[in-house]
Parts: sequence; C-alpha cells; structure tokens
Amino acid sequence: MSYQKYADIIIDISHENLDKTYQYAVPEEFLSSAVIGAPVEVPFGLGNRRIKGYIVGLSDEPKINVEKIKPIHRVIVNDPVIESHLIYLAYWMKETFGGTMIDALKTVIPVKKAVKIKEKRRIVPAVSGNEIQKLYLEQKKKNNAARVRLLDALLKGQVLDYTDVTEGLNIGRTVLKWFEENGIIRIERELVYRNPFSRQKAQKEPVILNEKQQFIVNQIINDYNNGKRHTYLIHGVTGSGKTEVYMEVISKVIASGKQVIVLIPEIALTYQTVNRFYERFGDRVSILNSRMSDGERYDQSLRARNGEIDIIIGPRSALFTPFKNLGLIIIDEEHEGSYKSEITPKYHAVEVAKKRAELTGAFVILGSATPSLESYMKGLSGEYKLFTLDKRAKEATLPKVWIVDLREELKQKNRSIFSRKLKELMEDRLKKNEQIMLFINRRGYSGFVSCRSCGHVIKCNHCDIALTSHIHGKLICHYCGYEERMPALCPMCGSRYIATFGTGTQKVEEMVKKEFPKARVLRMDMDTTKGKNGYQEILSAFSNHQADILVGTQMIVKGHDFPLVTLVGIIAADLSLYAGDFRAGERTFQLLSQAAGRAGRDTIPGEVVIQTYHPEHYTVTAAAEGNYRKFYEQEMLYRQLLNYPPAAHILLVLVTAKDEGLADRAIAVIGEALKEHIRTKDFKSNIIGPAPASISKAMDIYRRVIYIKDGNYDVLIELKNYLEEYFKESGLFTGCSLQFDFDPMNVY
Repeated sequence: MSYQKYADIIIDISHENLDKTYQYAVPEEFLSSAVIGAPVEVPFGLGNRRIKGYIVGLSDEPKINVEKIKPIHRVIVNDPVIESHLIYLAYWMKETFGGTMIDALKTVIPVKKAVKIKEKRRIVPAVSGNEIQKLYLEQKKKNNAARVRLLDALLKGQVLDYTDVTEGLNIGRTVLKWFEENGIIRIERELVYRNPFSRQKAQKEPVILNEKQQFIVNQIINDYNNGKRHTYLIHGVTGSGKTEVYMEVISKVIASGKQVIVLIPEIALTYQTVNRFYERFGDRVSILNSRMSDGERYDQSLRARNGEIDIIIGPRSALFTPFKNLGLIIIDEEHEGSYKSEITPKYHAVEVAKKRAELTGAFVILGSATPSLESYMKGLSGEYKLFTLDKRAKEATLPKVWIVDLREELKQKNRSIFSRKLKELMEDRLKKNEQIMLFINRRGYSGFVSCRSCGHVIKCNHCDIALTSHIHGKLICHYCGYEERMPALCPMCGSRYIATFGTGTQKVEEMVKKEFPKARVLRMDMDTTKGKNGYQEILSAFSNHQADILVGTQMIVKGHDFPLVTLVGIIAADLSLYAGDFRAGERTFQLLSQAAGRAGRDTIPGEVVIQTYHPEHYTVTAAAEGNYRKFYEQEMLYRQLLNYPPAAHILLVLVTAKDEGLADRAIAVIGEALKEHIRTKDFKSNIIGPAPASISKAMDIYRRVIYIKDGNYDVLIELKNYLEEYFKESGLFTGCSLQFDFDPMNVY
C-alpha cells in the first residue's frame, strides 16, 4: 500500500505527554478525513493493541525508517469530542501567531497532571436486615471481631461513611473486600470537587433592565434564535450596566442548553464578578485562574467537561475550558493588555475567542468603557455589531472631574503629592464617612535611583533596566528578582547626591497616613496581593468599609463597584504618557477613564481629581470629559500618520542568545534574508531594524529585534512562515531562538 502522508499522533493528552508524538502512515482511503485534530485508532506497542489518539501534525516526509512506521487503523468519524476541537484550535494558533504545535497544545489543552482525585465513599448494605442479623451471629461465634464490628454498625445504620468505618471502627481494607466480594455490602463513590471560591447565598431575582439595556439584549437574542452568529461590541460608560446585559444574554443562552465562558482581565476582579454571577446563577458558576491549586483547576475542568457547570469565569486561560456545548464567549474590559499572551504562541484572546466561536457555532460579546482602537474601528466599519450605553444605570450620574496642573501647584509652593484640591476633597469625604480611592500606576516604594551630579542610573547586573527602590533600602529588579542595597555614594562619580525618583504605592500610603493620621488605609498592589486570597481579602475589607482610603496600582481601577466611593484621586496621571510605546496615549486614556469611573457609582455623586503636568494633552482632556469618540479620532490620526495598528499591522521578530555576538550576527543575517524575500515577492512591507530590544539584555540573555509593518496581515503571516523555515533549514542559528509577536502590546 502506498502512503502520501504521515501523521504525528499523541496518544495520551496530558501536559507530561504532549511532547511524545508517534508517526503513523495515513492509508489512501483516509487521506481526506485524516485532518489536524481528528481522533484515530492506531496499533500501539509491541502487541499492536488498538488505542485512541489524535492527529496533531501532517507531513509528506517520514521521520524514521518507513518500514518501521505502522499505518493508522481507522479515522474515527462523527466523534464530536472536545479534544479534536481544541487540537484544531491549537493548530490554527500555531499557524496564525507562530511557535510550535507543542507550544500551542500546551496552551490550549486543559491541565491533566498527577492530581489526586477527591471522592466521598459510602458503605451501603446489599442484603436485607435479617441476613445481616444472621451473619452477625455466625461471625460472633467464630470470634471474627472486625467483621462483627462492621455488621453491628450496619444493623444500627443503613449507610456508613467509609472513613468512619476504616478509622473510627478500625476496620481494614481486607475485611471490607471480603464483605464486598460476598455481596454483603457495596461501596458507593461520589466525586467531591475542590471548591475554589467561598460563595454567598444565591438570590434568584434578576435586576430589571433599563430601556437601552433591554434593547441590546433583544437584538442579540433575536440574532441567536435566528441562527445568526456575530461578534458584538458593547461600548458602555463606566457604571452603565454592561454586566447586567451579559447576565441576561447568558440566561437565554444556557436555557437553550449551551455553556458560557466569561473572560475578565484580572484575578483581582474574580471575587466581585463571581459574587454577582453566583447571586444570579447559583452553583452552575465556577472559576479558573492561575492562583488556584492544580487540584482545584483540574476539578473545574472536569466539571466543565461533564456538563456540571454552565458558566466559567476567569482570565485569559479560561478561554480553553473544555465545554462540549459552548454557546457564548464574553470578554469584559476587552481593551486590556492582559488578554495578549506574552509567551509563545503570542495570541490575543479576542482573536482566539472569535475562532473558537466559529468552530463551535457560538458567538462573542466584547465589552468596555474604553474599547481598544482595533475593536472600535471594527465596530464602526460593521465587522462587529456596535452597541452604545452612554448613561449610567440606577440613575447614577457621571462624576465631576477636576484637572489639576501640578506645575501651578509647585509655583504655589505646594511640594506635597496631594494637590490643594485633592486634599480639600479628601478631608471632606473623611468627615462624611465616605470612601476614597487613590490611584498610581507604579508599584514599589519609589522609582529608579539616579545620581544628580553625573546622571548615572543604577541598573540590574543581569537586565538592561533600572532597579526599583523599595522600603528597607533594597533595590530590586522587577524582571529577574535581582537585589542589592541602596548605595550611599554614586558608584560612578562618588557623589552623595544619589536619590530615588518617582513615587510608588508604598510611599503614597506613608504620605496618606502622615497627612490623615486618623484615616484607615489599605494598599493594593503586586506586593500586597501575593497570597492566594490576597485580592479577595483586601477587596472584602474595603467593600465592608473596614478602610476609608484604598491606595493602589491599576488593579484597583478596573471593574470594581464600591457604592461608598465618592472620590478618586489620580496622583500622577501622565506617568505612562511618554513611555516609549505607540500605545502609551491609549493606555493613559484607558487608565484615567477607568479610574474616574470608580467614583459615584451609586446614589451619592462622585468627584475625580486628575493631577497632571500636561493638562492640555488630548488623552487627559478626553478622559476628563468622558469623551471616547474625541480620543479615538485624535489617536487614529496619529496611528494613520505613522502606520501603527490598527491603521496597519506590525510583526515583531525577536532573536535571543546567550552570546551577544551571536545575537548580533543572527539578527543581521535574518534582516538581509527578509529584505531579499520582500523584494522577490514585491511586498510593500516596511522594515525597522535590526536593533537591540528596548530591554537589550534580560536574565543574561541578549535580545535583538526587527519590526515589519504592512497593511495586510496575511503578508505578515507569510513572512513569519518564511522566517520559520529559513531559521530551521539554514543551520546558521545554533544557540539562538526565534520568536514572533503580531501587533505587540508591549515594547520589546
């Protein structure tokens, strides 16, 4: 028999075995059905026992001696297993975003590790009470003490807990086995799931939607009932009730027998979000996130696979929950950078969600008060169906916003981090027993350490970035964790004028306590939320009014709803405005808008103070006005002028190596090959680089980059494919690694 194709097959889908693929020949009659993800039956091992596997790769070339390659026995058709669907999704991700199939599979396939299954066991009598009584007398005559103890317990109670019997009555497994084999008892097993979330009592009544919310729900559900599957973008101001719209649509989708994935950008949002969903949907809701134990994650995946939950909530990784009847994927705060993976394959959750929905007949809802420019452009063009909620729900009004020019504060001899306006309003809120949030977009005790005499900045020995000053005199690298003590003198010029620059959350917390000694203060940043329940504990305390002021980084401004918060202070609004990143303006606008949106979300009106050195900048003025369209139009002019996404697309090519010379040579060779290929194909692509990455060395690895701009995304995929093949086939790059990132969210 002749074979035209060879298939790479995985036998056991687990993280430990994803690297173990076996090559089989594809007989001619299976060529059309042997596709990526297809379940197959293959002969395995010396005995050629037939077992099930999945195709994860196809090629025309054998990897070993052809005579040793066995043929596939059959392709299993009409077998709608979740593994096939997820394997194909992994293949699509590999092709679209780069990396290997193994990289993609490890991202997509739910974790299956050596996790101990928890189960509750019961011992139930399998014979009548008279027979147990008769047996009891027989065993008592024979002095079989252990059997007598068990029979006595069975006579007193019909069902016994397995642990009570083995530990309380001291009855061993051999005794139980004798009873089971003789048909006297049966041992019933019930799977017990680890509970990752301590839930509150469920309340069944849904909130009554306002006219605009109900209109959106009706439009989406009408499409759904008529078999139309779209991607929807809900652009709703903060507090406009997007979550209520989500829940109403979800209720209709799960009523039709389907399941729902809800993505949220931060683990910090899980606690409040899940509480709201649980109040509506009860135990049919669960969560997945990286802070759960392996056992908890395994149990939730198992419950999803078994159809025991309808809704899963979590960050990006929850997108791959193994639901068999997926009907809807919701991505809340869709603009967030955390939806873009920073490890290979560098996928964006929005694009993968759309693909998974397409494969399963589901649909996607994106929601944000500050949509990404990419999504809003698609909404305006009609690629997405765009809905707008421009007023807050519950009759709440948008907050009054004050813009404070910090340059004027300095002229008035105010050197405090609190402007006069912010201090005045903070005193007022504390008197009224209302709550305050103070936002700063940096963590740590302070910023970088610099010498005022020579300008030298203290950097990490292993990474090309400045060390950050923390309390207790420590300088810490936030990339690799390297630490050193704060120097007394400048190591370059010996000057004693060396100091920290910038303001971090710890410093703000200290200043708040000094300025308002009677106020109860909580701080929320990466350092205070390291524990498994760190987020939940801080948010619960603030929600229960155990603190008056919450100081924090960006995690405090996203999606939280605290009715008593009537003042938000944005300490340094433009710290992120001039970062070396074309998205800096967009990120600043989003942060300012989200922070402002935390104030006055209930019946008490709110106020916001934006402290800035650039009060005239369009990102600041548009955020203060709550005018997204104004920001979008200004920002798109800038993107179009410089061919940045979404006006065009960018492919980042990253080469890394432990040897600096090797990294330089490799990126130069790749750059020349790329230019020649673009000339040959007559592409209109624009190449920037080669150049050192903005962090040119991290953890002793040298990093070199090339950026490629093109208006056609497919051209960039073709260039990625060419470079992957060139890198593999040329044999010039031993000791180097090659990575790709399409439309990167961060500067490299």
